[in-house]
Amino acid sequence: MAEPTPRRNEPRLRPAPLLFEPAEAAADPEHFFDLEAIDDPRALLERATELTQAFRAAADRAMEYQAIAAAQLADPRRFDRLTAADIAERAEWTEDYAKKMVEFGRDLMRGEPAE
Repeated sequence: MAEPTPRRNEPRLRPAPLLFEPAEAAADPEHFFDLEAIDDPRALLERATELTQAFRAAADRAMEYQAIAAAQLADPRRFDRLTAADIAERAEWTEDYAKKMVEFGRDLMRGEPAE
């Protein structure tokens, strides 16, 4: 199970780096971060686990940025602010989820920990 994402006042663990693959390797549907080239199942499990953790950490961090952006777009002080429905449409969320993300983003910007 993924560890919770640390908040601003907690140190962030560094997962395995996600290296960009060359275009010719990425075009090959059988190629995935060179995992298919690892013959030793122990090494394969270790590297695949590192990648899984890195992808989870990247997804968590990207979601935090989504929430911050949603909160900024919904800020009532903005003359061009968006409604939750507008944000939901842009992000392909439901309106209820957009409202939750706006609140989450506001909490993040205030430095409050997630519940």
